[in-house]
Amino acid sequence: MPRVRRCRQPGCHVMVKLPDHYCTKHYAHEAEYLASRQKWTRSGDRTTTHKYNTVTRYRTYDKQEQYQFYRGKQWQSLRQLVLDRDHYVCQYCGRPNSNVADHIVPIEYDQQGMADVSNLATICRSCHYAKTQWEQKYYGTGNGNTLKDVEPITDTNMIVLMMNGGV
Repeated sequence: MPRVRRCRQPGCHVMVKLPDHYCTKHYAHEAEYLASRQKWTRSGDRTTTHKYNTVTRYRTYDKQEQYQFYRGKQWQSLRQLVLDRDHYVCQYCGRPNSNVADHIVPIEYDQQGMADVSNLATICRSCHYAKTQWEQKYYGTGNGNTLKDVEPITDTNMIVLMMNGGV
């Protein structure tokens, strides 16, 4: 007996022989589905990974230096030191079990604070995403932006207020 599966069309319960994904009634969606899967299969491809690591991450000399720093033993020990210091609690919202160490003042803006423990804080993923968005507006960090001449903010409470639009 051949191997079968259900049609991928929502609500359709017709059994389809492998390797097809859709029944004869919905077969028009097969090519679209295979094309969408192809996008994800190339993500682990060696050429794609190589291009990302050598072109995207190394846009400039500063980016190359930052990438090498984050891959090194110094960052790993600093990160663990900060997580232990903050007891894995997000310093922005107080969420427990946060496991991301983040620079309070981004190193793209101030290279001097790269290995400074006082410039690091534990942060949860959702706050890290919001803070990155805020940094792009306030400091002008990120790809395609130009750095602004603003006063660096080192107080996490003030950053939370500014992230939430309070100041």
